[in-house]
Amino acid sequence: MLKNAFNKYIDNFRGFSREIWILTLITFINRAGTMVLPFLSKYLKEDLHFSYSQVKWVLISFGLGSIIGSWLGGKLSDKIGFYKIMIFSLLSSGLAFFGLQFVKTFEGLVIAMFCIMVIADMFRPAMFVSLGAYAKPENRTRALTLVRLAINLGFAAGPALGGLLIMTVGYKGLFWVDGATCILAISIFWLLVKEKKKSKYTDKEHPGEILTNSVFKDKPFWIFLSGTIITGVLFFQLFTTIPLYHKEQFNLSEFQTGLLLTLNGVLVFLLEMPIVSYIERNKIDKLKVITFGCLAMTISMYLLLINQWAGILIIMMLFMTFAEMFAFPFSNSFAMSRAPKGHEGRYMAIFTMCYSTAHILSAEAGMEMIDLFSYQTNWFFMGTLGIIGVLLFIWTKKLVAKEPIRKL
Repeated sequence: MLKNAFNKYIDNFRGFSREIWILTLITFINRAGTMVLPFLSKYLKEDLHFSYSQVKWVLISFGLGSIIGSWLGGKLSDKIGFYKIMIFSLLSSGLAFFGLQFVKTFEGLVIAMFCIMVIADMFRPAMFVSLGAYAKPENRTRALTLVRLAINLGFAAGPALGGLLIMTVGYKGLFWVDGATCILAISIFWLLVKEKKKSKYTDKEHPGEILTNSVFKDKPFWIFLSGTIITGVLFFQLFTTIPLYHKEQFNLSEFQTGLLLTLNGVLVFLLEMPIVSYIERNKIDKLKVITFGCLAMTISMYLLLINQWAGILIIMMLFMTFAEMFAFPFSNSFAMSRAPKGHEGRYMAIFTMCYSTAHILSAEAGMEMIDLFSYQTNWFFMGTLGIIGVLLFIWTKKLVAKEPIRKL
């Protein structure tokens, strides 16, 4: 019985090319080493003694850099190819993280975080385009899920190790590990994966003039992106306000915060691929799944209104984890499915820019709500925002249902 269940689980991972597995490996290395982000707000508040307002502006500069980096990464991926962008981005950002630990002033960190994120987030749309290039069309959602598994497996190890690192050698250790893993990951990619040349094609369905403007005329896509920004705003509370809430409301240590985030990563690693495979095998509508994910995320925010029992943090994390598993893989896949051939970079750039925008709004709204009102006000606001997100995804689904059948 157990053997059959294990074999079924392993079957979900079959059929991927060598390049996809290497992309998965480097993503894991990079993600496991990305320890700065989960503890950035705590580092700024507790180690550098910044005010809430200063923390907010550093996080906003982080998000603005991410938006520009995502746009540049997608644009340049279509122009000069994803391969060169991926190598430049990870190598340069790895070196930049080494230097970031020496920047201590508020103004310096605003500028430094902006510049680093412009470089670092050029990687994301380029990586999504690379999945389209190296994965078979029928495996694309599963390939995206495999890479997300690597992200979450790394995420399972990263925060707990990061918490231990802070408690032993201090915050400076995070910057060294982050930079080193960026450089290690891209070195493996450069040595083991050869650049895939862009194939020549003729897109008769979308002539050049229409194709160039198609992303801006795609109404369902833009409504979908609005909902995506909302799911991002809710999810990024995990990295902006929630670590501070853990300390101030329940007096949790960095290690305990890391363990809660590790729970998220472990569950995603174990369950996401079987869930995605089941949904794909049964041809369940992607937008319906994304809507359900947004609803679960909304519930997770409302659960934080219960603030006298620490156990609610585990229940909240369970809801957020399942929300993530339903919303994010299929959001990636839906965004890629809207792109005409040869313009995937443009669509994925705009899609990843949504998460960068969400990061800014998450920090801005969350920190402002806490500063002016309370944590409770913030959780209620975020939950209400989630309801709007659910309605936007329902609207997108209705618009897509009215479209002529298109090849996904």
